[in-house]
Amino acid sequence: MGNIHWRNNILLLIASLIWGAALVAQSVSTQYIGPFTYVTIRSVLGGAFLLLCIFLLHKRKKGSVAAIWQNAASRRRLLIAGSLCGVVLCVSTLFQQFGISYTSVGKTGFITALYIVFVPLASLFLGKKPGKFLFLGVVIAVIGIYFLCIDESITINKGDVLVFICALCYTGHIMLIDYFSPQIDCIQMSCLQLFVCAALSCIPMFIWEQPELSRILDAAWPLLYSGVMSCGIAYTLQILGQKNNDPTISSLLLSLEAVFAAIAGWLLLQQTMNSQEILGCVLMFTAIILAQIPAGKSWVQLEKRL
Repeated sequence: MGNIHWRNNILLLIASLIWGAALVAQSVSTQYIGPFTYVTIRSVLGGAFLLLCIFLLHKRKKGSVAAIWQNAASRRRLLIAGSLCGVVLCVSTLFQQFGISYTSVGKTGFITALYIVFVPLASLFLGKKPGKFLFLGVVIAVIGIYFLCIDESITINKGDVLVFICALCYTGHIMLIDYFSPQIDCIQMSCLQLFVCAALSCIPMFIWEQPELSRILDAAWPLLYSGVMSCGIAYTLQILGQKNNDPTISSLLLSLEAVFAAIAGWLLLQQTMNSQEILGCVLMFTAIILAQIPAGKSWVQLEKRL
């Protein structure tokens, strides 16, 4: 069980690393295409990538993937899970994409990561009792993200409100995955949720945005990264990583997206990190370590677990 626990956490860390760079790509895309166009195209790219993965897996396992669809109960469960997750994912992504047009990338990252507060509250409401160190980790993580992301005066605008709604929706997405992931094939669920997301955003795209091919090509690299890496790979890793994992720990690991975004900017774009941002990173990693302490366990027992 311990090996599975750490494998899941590593998968979630990789997902947050991918998403760390995706927020910049997402912001760049707003210069060329509208939110509905962005969500539609990146979801189609991600879904197509996963379809290819499913096809290759089907050939390798000689039909074992297709066998899932021959079971009526499994097929129904997969359709329900993929559809619900796709709807919530679409709504949350659109709120974030609309919001980032009116607020800074830093505030977008901070407000979105507030799901690390909402997830343990939702878990309590559903009867789950996180470890005592988990709540301390959540508080430290919120302070860390604040230091990492906020470097301007605190004001609230329309974009902040939209991103706050996005954070609530992402909470629902995490809780849905926590419920469904032990029951279904994770790659197929991820693929289905992306195509549902694309279908929902496609109609308003043609009604209100009338996308032009030239503008889409201008945003080709951000779309490719967001589609294949952020959607196709990272969302699948999220589903795999959340399988049989504590949703609060999962949300804390995923919130490291803000840390990896800052580090990527420092390494790749030569953006400097001031002492406040470095402190934010240290606090975030401290929160992750605290979150790994099981309820009622001593430090000696934790060392044995590690």
